[in-house]
Amino acid sequence: MKSVLRRLTWGLADQAVTSLVSFLVGVVVARQLGALEFGAFSLAWVTYGVVLNISRGLATDPLAVRFSGLERPVWRTAVAKSSGMAIVVGLGAGVICALVGLLLGGHAGKAFIALGIVLPGLMLQDSWRFAFFASGQGGKAFVSDITWALGLVPLLYLASQNASVIRFVLAWGGAGIFAALVSGLQAGVLPRPALARRWLSEHKDLSLRYLTENLTLSGAYQLRIYGLGAFAGVAAVGTVRGAEMLLGPFFIVLSGIGLVAVPEAARVLRRSVRALPIFCLALGGAQAMAALAWGLLLLFALPDAWGHALLGEVWLTASALVLPATLSVACAGFNTGAAAGLRALGIARRSLKAQLCASAFYLVGGVLGGALDGARGSAWGAACATFAAAFVWWYTLRVGVRERKQLESAVDSDEAEVPEVPEVRST
Repeated sequence: MKSVLRRLTWGLADQAVTSLVSFLVGVVVARQLGALEFGAFSLAWVTYGVVLNISRGLATDPLAVRFSGLERPVWRTAVAKSSGMAIVVGLGAGVICALVGLLLGGHAGKAFIALGIVLPGLMLQDSWRFAFFASGQGGKAFVSDITWALGLVPLLYLASQNASVIRFVLAWGGAGIFAALVSGLQAGVLPRPALARRWLSEHKDLSLRYLTENLTLSGAYQLRIYGLGAFAGVAAVGTVRGAEMLLGPFFIVLSGIGLVAVPEAARVLRRSVRALPIFCLALGGAQAMAALAWGLLLLFALPDAWGHALLGEVWLTASALVLPATLSVACAGFNTGAAAGLRALGIARRSLKAQLCASAFYLVGGVLGGALDGARGSAWGAACATFAAAFVWWYTLRVGVRERKQLESAVDSDEAEVPEVPEVRST
């Protein structure tokens, strides 16, 4: 139990550093650049998030499922291939970004060209993080992100001396590349991009489905926001986003636990398939209770003056959405327990179906609620959709566990029925 808590603590600490870096970079760039160039930087940032989901689906998600807690030689071989896959994703996406940048021109074009240059290194850095958590070395992932944060200080200062969007993208990406190099020294593994095709071939039953899951999850949120803006206006989008920002500290907890959830579930599964649902229920329940506690704190203990200081005029409307936003995040946290169990089981086809259903519920609930009652309707629609998705996730986990038990029983039965070979005696 102590080792599990230690790994969870490293996950939370690592995600806290990552979130802090993202926040500080956004503040510095926003203050240094005008609205136009900051918008171009934001486009590059969002594109980085999309490529990150692609890389995780193809490279690091299969690694977490199949190579968590295994012997070090096996882990090293797998990491060499998966990190090579991450570099290949970064190279391919980088070329596309550079071409798009040349076609766009202007500030946005420069941002995409700079992003194309740094993407391979950024994908490699993220793959090291997941590799370390898969092997129970969360401290090394924390060192990687601390290195990124420290590297940003001089690079952002240099970029601010002659501020431009291309300089800030290169500064942010350059610090990430430096962190990737330090992580490689920590791991003692040389990435093998030449083996990326073999990695994809060996794990395509998982990777392609996890890729679809990751893109579906982020896509549903984006479409909900776009739909809300179309039906209720940009102000409604700002109101919903303001309520979500109030839950920001809990998102650090949710993301931090998510880094170690699948590796831990895989370790539990190797010990006992019967223990997996109990672990997933405890993990999801703890996240749901933490979200509810934070939401209640915001509702009853946050002074209005503090709310105004944080969000300004947005606080007046956003505060009314804290309850549905809290319920939505609590249900989402509860569902991640089941999702971690499904990934540990390696039944990507079932987890993909569950994710598609959950995303469809979320999109329909958020957009339809927004069309009927603006920001408030969208917030309650998303909360109801996330609650309904819980039944899908946990039912799917139950079916997956039952199938694994039946498979293990069949294997045990076959082994028991193997006839004993009589000993041949010489005469």
